[in-house]
Amino acid sequence: MAAGTDTGAEEAALGYEQARDELIEVVRRLEAGGTSLEESLALWERGEELAKVCRLRLEGARARLDASLAAERTAEAEDEDE
Repeated sequence: MAAGTDTGAEEAALGYEQARDELIEVVRRLEAGGTSLEESLALWERGEELAKVCRLRLEGARARLDASLAAERTAEAEDEDE
């Protein structure tokens, strides 16, 4: 992925596991060294994008879990009232 390209649609299409796996590869390449400054910066930027995708996916999953737990508590409270 070249730096500076429009990745918004691509990021939206990435699942958590895909973004995580690519992020792991980006980190591995950065830690291994041997890349030019320009390539390192591009990798870093891609890593930031992937980390954002992961964070947003996890936040969405947490929100769904919280909503499910809240609905379950509400249903239990209504059952107790009957």
